[in-house]
Amino acid sequence: MRHPGQGELTYPQRGLTRLLALGQGSQDPVAQDPLAQDPVARDPAQHPVAQHPVDPAEQGIRESRWPAGYTRVEKSITVGYGAAVYLRLAEAVLGWDIQRGAGLTLRGPERAVPGARVISGFGIGDLRLPVPCEVVWAQEPTAVESEDGRNFRPQLAGFGYGTLPGHPASGEEAFVVRLDEDGSVRFDVLAFSRPADLIFRLAAPVAALSQRLVTRRYLQAARHIASAPPRG
Repeated sequence: MRHPGQGELTYPQRGLTRLLALGQGSQDPVAQDPLAQDPVARDPAQHPVAQHPVDPAEQGIRESRWPAGYTRVEKSITVGYGAAVYLRLAEAVLGWDIQRGAGLTLRGPERAVPGARVISGFGIGDLRLPVPCEVVWAQEPTAVESEDGRNFRPQLAGFGYGTLPGHPASGEEAFVVRLDEDGSVRFDVLAFSRPADLIFRLAAPVAALSQRLVTRRYLQAARHIASAPPRG
């Protein structure tokens, strides 16, 4: 009998959320990112620090990166300002605190690193659905550089994980923390998914509602972590 989480990833576009993440910000960190595989379009219209209108061709490239036939999630919120907030939230994301803050239970390694497998439990009390995933990419934060305390080198940190057999969905989800040039710190949730099989397709409306709920909890957890006073 196969236990949840055994086997290979259940979708083909592995690591796609990383490219999607690199294309979200008004300040694109691709130039500083040796792991980026190809140029990524920006979407300046999404962020007030941008100074130029969206180029239709670039917008089309960005849209084309999302896989066809999958429901997508794109949520981005500003949670604070400055290097300390960025580093604190990045550490929390890589240490699974966003999931715990959203009310999920977790079994797996202490940190999100490529290849790590984790089973989270979604539900109430003992009634929890096992949700197995494998981390397909992770980005640690680098040293934050600012000569005047105002202008920063844009960067991001976070990870993405994909679904394993036993997961009700097939797809990938990423949790990204961004430090913009003006010092703003943002938290993004990016995901694409579709029901894993016929049974879950029949329950798709309930699954969509559950995804919206847990995404809202992720955002709330990020706000709480970012606003918490530094540990002494």
